[in-house]
Amino acid sequence: MTTQNQTNTTTAANKISTYLMFIVLIVMGLAIVSIFSAVYAYTLGSVYEAGFMTIIGVFGLTLSAVVLYQNSKRSAAMKVEAPKVMTYIECKSCGTKTSREFQRGDFVFKELDVCPKCPEQKQMITGVYKEIKEKEKTYTI
Repeated sequence: MTTQNQTNTTTAANKISTYLMFIVLIVMGLAIVSIFSAVYAYTLGSVYEAGFMTIIGVFGLTLSAVVLYQNSKRSAAMKVEAPKVMTYIECKSCGTKTSREFQRGDFVFKELDVCPKCPEQKQMITGVYKEIKEKEKTYTI
């Protein structure tokens, strides 16, 4: 389940990526035009102009390739795992405690279905918590 903050972060990252992609494609297109212009200038006999246009075109293509590569690495590293939210349920009469994944509409003190152990009492949500994964401990020797 995604929250509103995660959705906003994802769309902001996608917008930046879309704008960056648009700029990179423009630079790449101009670099290709520059290389074609260099070929045309060379056929007309202007060697210096052809050399400069070739350098500009190769530089633009290289810059575009590097930016695309870095963006793909960064977007792969930006994958955020949604936290697992658990709902804790308890029966008041027999004290049976169970947990399940959070469902939309769960809130503390919400009465649920009848308890499976004692059918006369309804179960109640006693807590909603985010499950925290413990970081792996590393030991240096």
